[in-house]
Amino acid sequence: MKLQCQRDGLLLACQLVGVAVAGRTPLAILSNIKAIADNDRLILMATDREIGIRYVLQGVQIDLGGEAIFPFNRLVSILREASSDNIQIEADANRMMVTVGSSEYEMATENPAEFPDIPTFETPQSHELTAGVLRQMIRQTVFAAAKESTKYAMTGVLWEVDEDKARLVATDSKRLALIEGPAVVHGTVEKSGHTHLVPTKAMSLLEKNLNDADERVQVCLRPNEVLFQTEKATIYSRLVEGRFPPYKDIIPKKMNAKIPLPAQEFLAAVKQAAIMTEEESKRVRFEFEPGKLKLFAQGNATGRSKVELPLEFDGPALEINFDPSLLVEMLRVLEPEQEQIALELVDSTRPAVFRCGPHYLYLVMPLS
Repeated sequence: MKLQCQRDGLLLACQLVGVAVAGRTPLAILSNIKAIADNDRLILMATDREIGIRYVLQGVQIDLGGEAIFPFNRLVSILREASSDNIQIEADANRMMVTVGSSEYEMATENPAEFPDIPTFETPQSHELTAGVLRQMIRQTVFAAAKESTKYAMTGVLWEVDEDKARLVATDSKRLALIEGPAVVHGTVEKSGHTHLVPTKAMSLLEKNLNDADERVQVCLRPNEVLFQTEKATIYSRLVEGRFPPYKDIIPKKMNAKIPLPAQEFLAAVKQAAIMTEEESKRVRFEFEPGKLKLFAQGNATGRSKVELPLEFDGPALEINFDPSLLVEMLRVLEPEQEQIALELVDSTRPAVFRCGPHYLYLVMPLS
């Protein structure tokens, strides 16, 4: 293999596929990326056996086609420090030579034939969404998935497809985020009984590859895996095993109060009140009265806070306690144009629901 390319393009491509590069692994070759030089493009592949990506970098001058293994960490370091825009690479199954201006870097490599293959996107059963919609759906759900391995089934994002829409749901048992977006289905939507739980790492990798808002993204859900196809990348992931909670049963059917909230002002008020919470007991008391909201926080070592926010609310007085961090995380991922949200309450002990437009809801368990 022998090629020439622009530094910035190759660095960006390496950073995108780098999410799938294995960290600690007994198979040393997975700490690297595989490259295939063909015509005027360079295909970069990375996998940790759980997720994988095949990324196509166009506009590369290929002097000699072929396959090679690129040492990932060292190559990225070279590209970051390079002072020249033009990169020349020569590689075979034993060594790799990178030339940047007057600097040369020679490294030992491995046999590319030993690198696992990444599946290609070839299926009649799929659905598609626009990249802009999908990026928003990921951002507004993935943060709510469980981080703890003890809640294994909750560490993934539930992906469902109906006739003309896709639905993402994430929960960690303290809160739940649900969003729907328009989808075009190719083939027949089969109710196979399989629960499709996509790992958050795969969702984050997909989000990083969604740059053109109008681009169409193809999605294929299979019993144990999922494939995504963008204009430049094919992303593969195994699904998380386990039973996702029956989320529809958790969402209250009847509410006793619906309170309109200005999104950005509400975020500011929650952050201001939370300054006086303690690490061991993160709690803010929300008192709704006609025309205003009062937020209170207090800690033995911190002091106390009281913040008021005027509201267009004329219902009865209500009081409820929340962990402010659970609200801040949701409010931060709202779209800038989201000016109003609605809080729906049953009482101070039942789950509270924040609705942000017709397609996004965020459920939060109150503190007792």
